[in-house]
Amino acid sequence: MKLSEKKCAPCEGGVPPLQGETLKKCHEELKNGWEVIGQSKIKKEFNFRNFREAVVFVNKVAAVAEHERHHPDILILYSRVIIELWTHAIRGLSENDFILAAKIDELVPR
Repeated sequence: MKLSEKKCAPCEGGVPPLQGETLKKCHEELKNGWEVIGQSKIKKEFNFRNFREAVVFVNKVAAVAEHERHHPDILILYSRVIIELWTHAIRGLSENDFILAAKIDELVPR
């Protein structure tokens, strides 16, 4: 099953963050542009023509994040949007981060 077809599962901690081959496999399933930062976060920058398009995209991301109950850090810099994902409860990466990243990639206009 593709990451974008999965649903984020509640994470209250008590499980180790993804590492090694498992982390690498999840990262390889994402579209280009997602960067793993110190094995604890993933980050991607999205570029749009203007501020309005950036905000429309962020609002779509917010709706998906609310539905999945997994929330990214989002920074808007006029026509650029930077998104970071990590699972706060485990202070690292979980499958939820990659699921949400895959769903975010599907929101980008082609």
